[in-house]
Amino acid sequence: MSWPRSLQGRLGLSVGLVLTVLWLLAATTTALIVRGELDAVFDSALRETAERILPLAVTDIVGREDEGVTQRLAPIRAHGEFFTYVVRDAEGRILLQSHAADPAVFPPWDGPGFRQTATHRLYGDAALQGTIRITVAEPLDHRAAVARDIQLGLGLPLLILLPVALAAVVLAVRTSLGALRRFRASLEARSARDLSEVPTGELPAEIGPLAATLNSLLARLREAFEAERSFAANAAHELRTPLAGAIAQVQRLRLETRDPAVEARASEIEATLKRLTRLSERLMQLARAEGGRLRMAQSTDLRAAARVVVEDIERAAAPGRIALTLPPTPVMSDLDPDAFGIVCRNLVENALRHGAETAPVEVTLTADGRLIVANDGPVVQADTLDRLTARFERGGASAEGSGLGLAIVAAIAERIDGPLVLTSPRPGAVSGFEASVRLPTEGPGVVPPDGSTRR
Repeated sequence: MSWPRSLQGRLGLSVGLVLTVLWLLAATTTALIVRGELDAVFDSALRETAERILPLAVTDIVGREDEGVTQRLAPIRAHGEFFTYVVRDAEGRILLQSHAADPAVFPPWDGPGFRQTATHRLYGDAALQGTIRITVAEPLDHRAAVARDIQLGLGLPLLILLPVALAAVVLAVRTSLGALRRFRASLEARSARDLSEVPTGELPAEIGPLAATLNSLLARLREAFEAERSFAANAAHELRTPLAGAIAQVQRLRLETRDPAVEARASEIEATLKRLTRLSERLMQLARAEGGRLRMAQSTDLRAAARVVVEDIERAAAPGRIALTLPPTPVMSDLDPDAFGIVCRNLVENALRHGAETAPVEVTLTADGRLIVANDGPVVQADTLDRLTARFERGGASAEGSGLGLAIVAAIAERIDGPLVLTSPRPGAVSGFEASVRLPTEGPGVVPPDGSTRR
């Protein structure tokens, strides 16, 4: 039998086994003690019977007219006789015997006292200077039957009590480990980014140090992640001003130079600085996604934020390439509009960058809070889809972008319990790509007066 892996199983099994063994030892010891006392009681009964019958037998034998005649006592009524006896003279002749006595059972006289044969326990005594002798016999089977009845009386209750006791042990162990199960459940319910301390107030003293060590580890991890996020955010923030200055200087250089080679080099430098600026913005977004506040005390309509983001992207880089579909009712959510804007902007820019230029990017916000961004284009392989939410992972070796857009969206989606789902080809088509996020909402609102559904 293999040992259980759970602490509850081990405690229940070990305590149950110890209890069973102890009860069996106690029952066995009790049976042995009772057997010894039983033998003493039966020996006392043998002796008492002999001492009571012997005087009566002497009186009967002495008063007889015919000496040496064997007299068998007749029973008053039919009954089982456990004690049988014979009375003999000095020559071994039987003078008196009980009605069920078998002379073959009684060995030759060898003095008063107890003796035992293979089948009987016997006691002998004598009177009139040893001329009249009595021997009382009891079958050993009788004693064995009585002992078996006593052992059954002790053992049968154990067959009922042991299962009840084992069930009580299991229940007691389960109740005692309730705090440990709740501690485990609180750990299992945590998200991967929840590094707050685990309550340890009700844990047993033996588990307390382990929980304290775990909380210490969580604190060190939290400090390390905070330091990493703070460094990324601060570094990106500090880079914005010098990058903006460098871009301005390069743009001025392009205006002032008349050398085509210098102008081309300045254009390359400007493009590189703009990519670095976008990267710094993505790093600040990533720090916000991983450690910033994403939920608010009040709810807002996400449709307004979606319109602002789409219109801003269209004016800057993609006029007429985005098809926005909104529900007729408000989509109320406690998600920070800035966080929603980060999610929407990154998904739309990713679709514009990697999708077909001849097909529109479809942005849909459903009434139940699902944001769907889909574009046409080549099918993305399954193994590539699994890697797209990793940091600095691009859809192709030559793809533009920082490789952080989908990682930022995935971080926010995980923290709001609405995982990012990537599908390629898009549902109902043989090509394209679709990304969707389930946003926290409060249910459908009211239909606006204009009843608009599509911009």
